[in-house]
Amino acid sequence: MAQHAFSWELYLKAPLVGIIRGLPAEVVSQILPIYQEAGLTTIEITMNTVGVETMIQQAIETTTNGLNIGAGTVCTLEDLDRALEAGAQFIVTPIVNKKVIKACVKRNVPIFPGAFTPTEIYKAWSLGASMVKVYPATSLGPDYIKDIKAPMNQLKLIPTGGISLHNMAAYFKAGADGVGIGSHLFDKTLIQQQNWSGLKEHFQHFVNEMMTGSPAR
Repeated sequence: MAQHAFSWELYLKAPLVGIIRGLPAEVVSQILPIYQEAGLTTIEITMNTVGVETMIQQAIETTTNGLNIGAGTVCTLEDLDRALEAGAQFIVTPIVNKKVIKACVKRNVPIFPGAFTPTEIYKAWSLGASMVKVYPATSLGPDYIKDIKAPMNQLKLIPTGGISLHNMAAYFKAGADGVGIGSHLFDKTLIQQQNWSGLKEHFQHFVNEMMTGSPAR
C-alpha cells in the first residue's frame, strides 16, 4: 500500500498518541472521526488487535489528512513489514529492537521505541528513534522524565502507561514531548454505550488539559 507520510506539524498540534487495542473494526471506524473532530491528531492501533492491517488501511483511506495513523506493539521485523504494508505512518514498540529501529530509520518512518532505564532510553535514541516511549511510565512518575532530561535534554520522550487526565499536565511540565494514552482515553463505558457525543466531550477534556498543561502549548 502507498505510504502517506507522518506529519510532525499535525502531531505537535496535539502531542498525544491515542492507543487503540482490542477494539473491533466497526467501533474504530466510528471513533476516528470523533477523535479528529475533538482536536486530536495521532493514533496508534496495536498489532495484537484482531484485523489490525485492515483497520490501518481503512483508517488511512478514510482520513487522508488530519490524522496520523500508526502501528503499536511492533516487536519484530515481521510485525514491522505487516504494519508498513498496511500503510502505518509511524511505529511504536514496547521494547528496544535494534533491527526494527534501524529498518524504520532507513525507510524514514518515525519510530517511538519503548524503553525504561536511562541506558535503554539513550540506546534507543542513539539508534535513531524519533522519540523514545518511556514505558511503563506509571511506576516511575513525572519526576523520572525530569530526571532523565536533566543530563540528556536532547532526548525526546513520550511517557506511556498509566497516564490520565489527572496526571497528564505533570508529565508535560516535567519535560515530556508527548504522552501515550490507551484505556484512560478510550473510555470503555462510553464506547460500550455508543455514547459518541460523550466520547467526543471526553476527548476534548484531554485536548483542553494539554493546552493548559504543556509549557510548549
